Amino acid sequence: MAGRQHHGRDAGAGRPGGEAQETAAHAVLPPAVRRRRCSQPSMVCRFQGLVPHWGWGTHGSTHISDAYSRYLLRCQAVEKTDSQRVQAIFEAAFREHGMPEAIRSDNGAPFASRAIAGLSRLAVWWMKLEIVPERIAAGHPEQNGRHERMHRTLKQETASPPAANRRAQQRAFDCFRREYNEQRPHQALAMQTPSVLYVPSPRPYPGRVPEPEYGSAMLVGTVRQGGVLCWKHRNVFLTEVLDHEHVGLLPIDGRFFTIFFAEFPIARFDSHRLAVLPLPQDKDFNRDEAGEGDESPSPAPHPLTELEEKVSGMYPV
Repeated sequence: MAGRQHHGRDAGAGRPGGEAQETAAHAVLPPAVRRRRCSQPSMVCRFQGLVPHWGWGTHGSTHISDAYSRYLLRCQAVEKTDSQRVQAIFEAAFREHGMPEAIRSDNGAPFASRAIAGLSRLAVWWMKLEIVPERIAAGHPEQNGRHERMHRTLKQETASPPAANRRAQQRAFDCFRREYNEQRPHQALAMQTPSVLYVPSPRPYPGRVPEPEYGSAMLVGTVRQGGVLCWKHRNVFLTEVLDHEHVGLLPIDGRFFTIFFAEFPIARFDSHRLAVLPLPQDKDFNRDEAGEGDESPSPAPHPLTELEEKVSGMYPV
């Protein structure tokens, strides 16, 4: 791996079509929709409403909502929330609504793990789709406040007590979702319903998940079975979550490298000690960037290219 370079996109290059890794292009929404959003005083108008920025919660059910409009995209009863089932639900949502710029979740499985940067197989799939996995800090559900409030209402009205079987529970969820989206005005939305403000994402699901590309300044290696990289004929453990995936190493100096997966920095590599280290964290996260109803998440690595109007980062456990 030490001597091989990938001659793809230059390091730091933007997404195809000028899309930014962490920000939504201002031209995405019709002007009328943008004006309506900007008329509200909430900070969420400034950066979370430009394209769907979905939050997630799971409590015996799968529910996905748009962070700006509060539109409930999915509300599905499930037997278990393993990675395979959850990915299938997200894929169906992507096909129907388009792909978001970021997804905010808690730190539980299948969204996060104890791997480097909290990576999980679900998060790896999102990252290959250029979706930012944004995680709240452990023990701080208030950082996903609007979604937690929706869940409390959902639980009170549809699952207290729960229905006799999953089919009956799903009927209750479907009824709640229609009423929540189309009939209930929200004070935080200037007494409008989520369906009035919701705009689908213009980013279609590609069908075939693209493989990461790395700039010519990076060394590129393949993570072998068991989660190891080969460095000068020595095995270095990274994470099994990235088995058979390509990663890029961007030199910092003669000793240290930043390890990237897709456009995301996930770790630092010390080539003298043959050690993979967590990325240093910036403790001065700007709390003003939190949307109305949510506290700021903890600091995290960000995609390689950043513009001035930041939406989110990747928040490890």
